[in-house]
Order: sequence, then C-alpha cells, then structure tokens
Amino acid sequence: MGVVSVAGRWVNKAVAPLVARFGKWPDAGGTSMAIVTYQGRRSGRKFSLVVAIRRTESGATIKVELPDQKRWWRNFQESGPIALEVGGERRTGQARAVRDEGGKVHVHVDLD
Repeated sequence: MGVVSVAGRWVNKAVAPLVARFGKWPDAGGTSMAIVTYQGRRSGRKFSLVVAIRRTESGATIKVELPDQKRWWRNFQESGPIALEVGGERRTGQARAVRDEGGKVHVHVDLD
C-alpha cells in the first residue's frame, strides 16, 4: 500500500465526520464538500469518500482530480446509483462519469 493510499484513507476518516455534521447543501452553482457513497460494480462492496461537489439545476457535479490515479469514478462509466451526504442530509440519485477530449473527468449526478 502506497503513501498516497494511506494518506487518502486517513483524510477521508478525519474529514468525513466534519462534512456530515457541519456541511450544508449549496445553492445551484455553489460548491460544498460531500460524502459520496456507492457500491462497487465488480466487488459489490460499499464505499464512501469525501469529494467536492458543485450544485447544478438537476443535481450535482463532481470534478475528479487526477482521474488516471483514481478508480472510484469508473463505477459510473455506465449510469449507477449514488448517495451524497452533506450536513446530515442524504440525497440519492443516478451518476454518470464523462471524460472530455482533454482527459478531464466529471461525474454528473441527477438527484431523486
């Protein structure tokens, strides 16, 4: 296990409780930290991680930083269920990852 993996897990464990308790859902166009929960498409395991979201009219968008070094977003190359939690409020929806011509990845979430 690399240093980045250990550091990433530590940050998620340290930051997630703060996001869950003190965060708030932003208005459309605003940003916030959120806890994303999803089920792995191959393993079937449940995963949670802290991400920055930007609210849109229909839901939220997650910009994936360094996408080639991360795997989680690949669960949404085909649309799949996702949950977002901010400030103790949990919302569910469908997410789909899109990679643009420049290699940037965004996960678009349509909330229920």
